[in-house]
Order: sequence, then structure tokens, then C-alpha cells
Amino acid sequence: MPVTRRHFLQLSSAFAVAATFPTFASVPYSAGDTPPKLVPPSGSVDCHMHLYDSRYPSVPGTKFVNPPDASLDDYRKLQQRLGMNRMVIVTPSRYGTDNRILLNGLAASNGNARGVAVVDETVTDDELEQLHQAGVRGIRFNVIYSKFDPEEMTRLATRIHALNWHIQVVSSGEKLVELESRLQKLPTPVVIDHMGHVPQPEGIKSPTFAMLRRMLDGDKTWVKLSGAYIDSLTGAPGYQDVAPVAQSLVNINPERMLWGSDWPHPTQPDDKKPDDAVLLDLISLWAPDSRDQQKILRDNPVKLYGF
Repeated sequence: MPVTRRHFLQLSSAFAVAATFPTFASVPYSAGDTPPKLVPPSGSVDCHMHLYDSRYPSVPGTKFVNPPDASLDDYRKLQQRLGMNRMVIVTPSRYGTDNRILLNGLAASNGNARGVAVVDETVTDDELEQLHQAGVRGIRFNVIYSKFDPEEMTRLATRIHALNWHIQVVSSGEKLVELESRLQKLPTPVVIDHMGHVPQPEGIKSPTFAMLRRMLDGDKTWVKLSGAYIDSLTGAPGYQDVAPVAQSLVNINPERMLWGSDWPHPTQPDDKKPDDAVLLDLISLWAPDSRDQQKILRDNPVKLYGF
């Protein structure tokens, strides 16, 4: 269902109503200070956020050196604003295979977090087990910003299969199409970041979207409805060009959709951080059925991450 002018006006009206809501303390790296209109179900999960700490070194050649610090205490302000207390912490590509910040966050989360780590083939089975005990449930491969070896991904997928982990992939849409055959053959579930970076303005007519449709025909692929601002050409607040992609993905397989804020939005400069309440409210348009909203925000991630 495309976003019509009526839907856009509904969303704009929702933002106007939100202006009458109580305001919250400023959240670092997030625009706005009002809560979302959508009230997430109890137990909902933000499936994609990062922590940063300038005390830890960045790997040479990393593209993103900001933000210098984005702490769990900072993020908890966003949780309060959104009305969510569960999260999935993803090790940023900036730190390579150094997962100390992830592990610190998991330890401080009081059981309300799961993690996605970055490892290479030097990781031992004992270390994988230690990561599992800490709350890690997957490993991430960044095809865009990091050195990527598809053979290594396959070998590591075989090793983590016994832990019931998944492979998470962030990739350009074009490269994702090239990887389809390999991803389909992995023994683990596959989680695709940021709606597969479906290119605009092609959108649902692109080869990338056709690939996502094929992947979702099975029972092993999950897609994160996150990062709408990354590929949108029309921009906030409605991201109208991305909306048909998100809506179509939900229609194809709502039981394989996840939502993530991508806080603290490392791809965006400080003066262009999105409003995370707006990002959450988009779910009301992308998945207007309350049953699908419950699946996306709570039931699906609880199943995948083992909350």
C-alpha cells in the first residue's frame, strides 16, 4: 500500500498532536523531545543500536569516527522517551573485532539486552561460548565499510550454528544481490540490516527488493525495518519513497520483520540526526494492523534473540 497524501497528512497530524505531549530530557544524537504516538507493546525490543566509547581505539581506516561517546546511560534516556526497555546492542564496524564495549553494555543491561558481535576466524570455540553466555546471539558482517570475505562468513556460520546464532549482514543493495546464493545456503538464520539498502528511486522495482522477496519466501531470513533516512531521497518526516519498500516487506512476511532505531545514527552528521519517535511512529503506517505491530516490535525479536 503506497503512502498517499492522506496518510502523509495523518502522520503530520500525529506529529502535531505529539507536540502537546509531555516533553522529555534531551537525548544525545536524537532530534525531538516528545514521545511517539505509537505505544509499543510491553516487552518491545529496539533491535539495532550501538555504543561508542572514545577510550577504545578505532581500527585503522574506519570511515566513521563519530560519535566519540554514546553511552548506555545516554541510550536509556531514549528508551524512556520511546517506552521501551529491551535492546540489541550491535558492535560498530569502527572497533573491528573488539567487542569490549558490547560486553560492557550487556553486563550493565540487567538482562534487557542481547548482542551482535564482530569476530573473525581467530575466535576460539571457548570465546564463542563466553560471548553466548554474555548474551550474544549473532555475528555481523559489514560489507560496506569493512573488509569482507564471503568464504570466512560461510565458515563462521558453520561454527556458530550449534549456538543457534544468526548471521547479520549490512550491505549495499547491489552487493546483497550478488550474495543471495551464498546467504540462501548458510546453515544459520540471516538478518539483513536497514531494509537491505534498497536503492531509490527504484524502490520495489529494484533487483534488491526482488532478492529480499525471494529470501523472505523461506523461513530463515529476517529484515530490520531500520535506517529509513539512509537511502531516502524525499527525507523526513514520512520518508515517502522508502515507505512502499517497508510496507511491501511487511505484507510479504510480517513474522520476519524487526524494528531498530540505529541510535546514535552514525551515518548522519550531528545537525541531521533523525527524531527517533518519528522513526517508531512510522511503524503505524508501514504496519497498520496492530497484530503486525506486536509481531514486529515484540514477538519476532523475542523469538529471534531469545528474550
